[in-house]
Amino acid sequence: MSPEEWTYLVVLLISIPIGFLFKKAGPGLKRWGAAAVGLGLTLFTCGPHTLHSLVTILGTWALIQAQPCSCHALALAWTFSYLLFFRALSLLGLPTPTPFTNAVQLLLTLKLVSLASEVQDLHLAQRKEMASGFSKGPTLGLLPDVPSLMETLSYSYCYVGIMTGPFFRYRTYLDWLEQPFPGAVPSLRPLLRRAWPAPLFGLLFLLSSHLFPLEAVREDAFYARPLPARLFYMIPVFFAFRMRFYVAWIAAECGCIAAGFGAYPVAAKARAGGGPTLQCPPPSSPEKAASLEYDYETIRNIDCYSTDFCVRVRDGMRYWNMTVQWWLAQYIYKNAPFRSYVLRSAWTMLLSAYWHGLHPGYYLSFLTIPLCLAAEGRLESALRGRLSPGGQKAWDWVHWFLKMRAYDYMCMGFVLLSMGDTLRYWASIYFCIHLLALAVLGLGLALGGGSPSRRKTASQATSLAPEKLREE
Repeated sequence: MSPEEWTYLVVLLISIPIGFLFKKAGPGLKRWGAAAVGLGLTLFTCGPHTLHSLVTILGTWALIQAQPCSCHALALAWTFSYLLFFRALSLLGLPTPTPFTNAVQLLLTLKLVSLASEVQDLHLAQRKEMASGFSKGPTLGLLPDVPSLMETLSYSYCYVGIMTGPFFRYRTYLDWLEQPFPGAVPSLRPLLRRAWPAPLFGLLFLLSSHLFPLEAVREDAFYARPLPARLFYMIPVFFAFRMRFYVAWIAAECGCIAAGFGAYPVAAKARAGGGPTLQCPPPSSPEKAASLEYDYETIRNIDCYSTDFCVRVRDGMRYWNMTVQWWLAQYIYKNAPFRSYVLRSAWTMLLSAYWHGLHPGYYLSFLTIPLCLAAEGRLESALRGRLSPGGQKAWDWVHWFLKMRAYDYMCMGFVLLSMGDTLRYWASIYFCIHLLALAVLGLGLALGGGSPSRRKTASQATSLAPEKLREE
């Protein structure tokens, strides 16, 4: 592990006891205490580069104040433009930010764009209310008022997920501050249930990254190995990549759970990133609060089992970095300038690659996903429904195997980063996934397969197991 990785791990681990301290605190202490801790962590790890986050916050707040009815698009343009400036600092002869500054800036971009969207929704709702002449009751997910500058700063620098996620909306943050009877919200048991696989994942990461170091792929000697060895190597590389993020995201979720952050009654049917989808009246007494069943789906960032064992490429995206996937679907995919599912997915993947950074490997990897989506969708719609139940089961196993190999292949671009290293590795295995995806797409078209759709059908399998296993 690099020094940066150790720092991330320490930040994640100390957020757990800090969460227990804040859980039962009042709204004021939660707001300003959590912001003070987050700002302290930012100053400690980023130093003077903290100025970048402050400039981004102030710019977004100014746009919200100036154009509240159209601030979402303006905030998206502002924060994404600042990311370009932020990443071009070395080219401009300015000090290069630390990796921690980059992490803070990434999560801050998501939060500020979401905040602007929530404010815009509030203003549009208020205008409709004024035009209709009568007042409606509270709307699910709607803010009570526009946050002040200090409230925006407290949300932006809240220590929860400040470097690793999960992403959360301002409405989720407000619900935590105003949580009725926080002592009745369970924390310890859900935390232990969530945390138990993390040590195993950590050991598997250390073992796999030691036995199959990524740096070997950059050496000339690697390309003297036989083709089967080169093909196999991407499997443990992606395995180590997954284990690393499983540990980080589980630890980040545990920090939220310790603070009771993102806890909602199960009846609210909360979604990762978005929060409740059904209105639930707040409990009127500690006894009623204690009688409710809660979950932490709002801050759930990874479904490890489904990531590994879902069948399709598109489902693999849904279970990975789940709060960010919700953000991409809500603010990028839905507003894409295309109607086709594959083209909208390509647009989303392009902006996702840009959000991650300017390294060519990100773009090579992310822009391979739409090809895989088109291929699997066409062939599945053409053939799977014609098979017997046994044939469909065999299909799903083959589909799952190819899905995992596609992600192994794309992961190499994500971790090698440079165009030269990525294309050198892919060329050494004859661009096998690209060629296979093109062949499958061609076969699907020849057999009359329909265009991929985001809607599930009863015949489409989403997991190799009859029942999804969960840590809870």
